[in-house]
Amino acid sequence: MSEDNLHAEANLEAHHRRESDARGPAHRIEERHAPSGEVRTAQLNILARFALYSGGTQAICAVVFAILERNSLSTMLLLAWLALIIGATYGSARWLSTSTMVRRSDQQPASRIWMAAGDCAARAALWISMPVYATLSGAPINQATTGGLVAIMIVSGISVAVIPAAIALWVGILSLGMAFAAFTALGSAALPAIAILAAFSGAALVGFLLLARSWQGQMDKAAVVSAKHADIRLLLQEYEDRGAGWLWQIDRDYALTYVSPRMGELLGCATYQLLGRPFVAAFGGRVGLGDVLGKQQKFGKFEIQVGHDKEERWVSLSGSPIFTDHGEFMGYRGVGLDITDSKSSHARLQHLANLDVLTSLPNRSRVRTLLETALVDAKARNVPCAVLFLDLDGFKPVNDTFGHPKGDAVLKTVARRLHDLVGQRGTVGRIGGDEFAVVLDDAQSRVAVESLAEKLIATISEPYMIDNIQIRIGLSIGCAYGPVDGDTVDDLVRKADLALYHAKSQGRGTFCNFDAKMQVEAEERVRLEHDMRDAIGTEQFNLLYQPLVSTQTQRVTGFEALLRWNHPTRGPISPAVFIPIAEESGLVGELGDWVMRKACMDAAHWPDDITVAVNVSPLQLVIPSLPNDVADALKKARLSANRLEIEVTESVFMSGAGNALDVLKRLRSLGSGIALDDFGTGYSSLGYLNKAVFHKLKIDGSFVREAAEREETVSIIKAIVMLANSFRLTITAEGIETADDFNRMRELGCHQLQGYLFGRPMPLEKTLEIVGSKWEHRQVG
Repeated sequence: MSEDNLHAEANLEAHHRRESDARGPAHRIEERHAPSGEVRTAQLNILARFALYSGGTQAICAVVFAILERNSLSTMLLLAWLALIIGATYGSARWLSTSTMVRRSDQQPASRIWMAAGDCAARAALWISMPVYATLSGAPINQATTGGLVAIMIVSGISVAVIPAAIALWVGILSLGMAFAAFTALGSAALPAIAILAAFSGAALVGFLLLARSWQGQMDKAAVVSAKHADIRLLLQEYEDRGAGWLWQIDRDYALTYVSPRMGELLGCATYQLLGRPFVAAFGGRVGLGDVLGKQQKFGKFEIQVGHDKEERWVSLSGSPIFTDHGEFMGYRGVGLDITDSKSSHARLQHLANLDVLTSLPNRSRVRTLLETALVDAKARNVPCAVLFLDLDGFKPVNDTFGHPKGDAVLKTVARRLHDLVGQRGTVGRIGGDEFAVVLDDAQSRVAVESLAEKLIATISEPYMIDNIQIRIGLSIGCAYGPVDGDTVDDLVRKADLALYHAKSQGRGTFCNFDAKMQVEAEERVRLEHDMRDAIGTEQFNLLYQPLVSTQTQRVTGFEALLRWNHPTRGPISPAVFIPIAEESGLVGELGDWVMRKACMDAAHWPDDITVAVNVSPLQLVIPSLPNDVADALKKARLSANRLEIEVTESVFMSGAGNALDVLKRLRSLGSGIALDDFGTGYSSLGYLNKAVFHKLKIDGSFVREAAEREETVSIIKAIVMLANSFRLTITAEGIETADDFNRMRELGCHQLQGYLFGRPMPLEKTLEIVGSKWEHRQVG
């Protein structure tokens, strides 16, 4: 059989073995990792190693036989026989040597095992052929000596015991040939000797087969271990080749004894240059790494920074100590990972996590971190820092009117203006929808801070051109200094927020520094809020009524309900104080519901032609159930809906109550009137007058007072009257305090008048005295 055919057979067998392995159950991993091809390779290797012993024994035994029988057999025949034996032995050794010139892991085909068994059979037959021939030819041979030589030959079969078929053929051919020769020469007299030979041969064969079986078991175990080691080596090689990591090992002196090429590439030197080098020194002498190794304990994810050729890389090291069975420390082995990319990715994610998506400015979390750093530095340098809270004035109508895309464009432009103006003096961040912050590391000069704030207000107040649309907004700023106003981030943020609240309360475009009074006012608001929660529904709150007088009849046609709070310890508290607190705390809904029910119940005491006007906060209009609550109040008071007027201010259109108009329409559908209070002083709400919602406009008292001195104001009032008449709206003028005010507003076309001229706000009992009365005695007609 040719060498190519043998290799083809080996490959085919390996293919079948892999298919069988693939179909085999997982619990047969021991079999699948002990390939028979590798076992055959080991068998042939043992035969090759024992070839000299086996061949030498055969040759020596043949020479001894030839010497003993030289007088009985032809010399030429014996020499020819000896030459054949020596030639066969040499040929067998050469074949085994050639066949075993392969790697240990290579797999020999099964045919070579059968060839080895055939070789053993042929050499056994060649050796025993001469004693058999001598017996058949009648030559006198010494049967006892020949039997002894055959016994030696059988024992030499231990060299082929690793192949059961070969040893069986070897022992069988030699023993049967000797038994045949003895029986032919001696007849029945040879039977005892033949029996002894059979027993000896059988015992030897059984021993050889047991030895072969034991060796086979050891070989299987060794093959499994070898296969596992090979798998581990392949996996580790694959691990390193794919760049997932690299392996290292150090001795008891912490010097490298093994290192992957990948580590050499990372450190910028050849692998051989690292071997024998101290592990810590290879990584630049990091003190922390030496401390970790010195503990002789398992460690993981120890991160260090290394670099060469101006390239910095991050490495994560993990390792386990190596100990002998007696607990002696022998070094470490472990794995290293290049985590530069993951570090960079983490840094990028951290960067993005600290940025506002829309403006790319630092977000609220990052602003707090920056402020904390600035506060620590301020304490260390004894130089104050500052945080400015910025809130855009009038930004909500931009979103409502032009849409969120244009609102976002405005915010981006605001961010750019703030960033350009602040520059290196501090950091600008976005902390909310239309709220920004500026952190200043050096705020030693308050004049400089206030100057910067004024410039910010002026810059943000400049118009914005978004898609050929001019948009204007404003800016209010509150400022707190650290550690003067607060020595913690939370405290400083709270103080800056209070300053901003104070700035907003003073109107647009205002800057305020924090003042201790603001803290007192804030605490006061908290206490009032607590007291208000307890006061709602009690006698602390009560309603007073201010009359509304017709300019035509000069009779009282209705009253406006005005809420008052008589605190048990503080005394009367102004609505200008407690109404904003109610709105900010969320109590305005509950308080407004009580006012509505109380006003309806009181109005039921008046004649049927007298109306009651109730003020409703813009925040109440975000409550979808408001129309139902009003209807329920009317029902319980048994009050006709047309006797109720609901007053709202123009700020309802700036409050962000997107469903305000819908709620107003539902209230109007009940039959109640809707009055627009303080008309002309706030948001330009002319576009809402054609929505068929309002039935009345109320002119603010400031116009009434100015009309006595300024013709421009008179012209404005005339324009309002003309506008209201075009929409068929009733006009009420507030702030009537003199007869001249009365006459002037009546002449300008107002339908109703309200003010101190007709009486200050009064309790319900007083209203019963004046309903229906005329005011001629005040000489206003």
